[in-house]
Amino acid sequence: MAMKIRLARGGSKKRPFYRIVAADSRMPRDGRFIEKLGTYNPLLPKDSEERVKMNMERIQYWLSEGAQPTDRISRMLEAAGVLEKKERANLKKGLPGKKAQERVEEKAAKAAAAAEAAAAPAPAEEAPVEEAAAEETAES
Repeated sequence: MAMKIRLARGGSKKRPFYRIVAADSRMPRDGRFIEKLGTYNPLLPKDSEERVKMNMERIQYWLSEGAQPTDRISRMLEAAGVLEKKERANLKKGLPGKKAQERVEEKAAKAAAAAEAAAAPAPAEEAPVEEAAAEETAES
């Protein structure tokens, strides 16, 4: 049986309250669970002791039995010092979308073209003067 340590939602509409439970992974989120391991109230301030309450002995037991914590629970356990911090990298989260990247590329291309145009006319202006001087000497 694949066990999970996860959150089961309770509370009324727009007033969430969660139980931390050990449940079979095939059961529904708010459905049957094996054991209640704690509570989580996201409406309380982050520094409140009542925000997250966990029975650490039972959580350790279920982890030793092979229960897998969900991402949110593993973050809570990391904060409590039960689990080691995992290296998380969501590299795509900080990147702009496709359209924004295209706009940046177009803007860079225009800036490069403008820089080339600004640098190119100075030698181009000198070239006709030199050509005119060369034509005058050739005619003489």
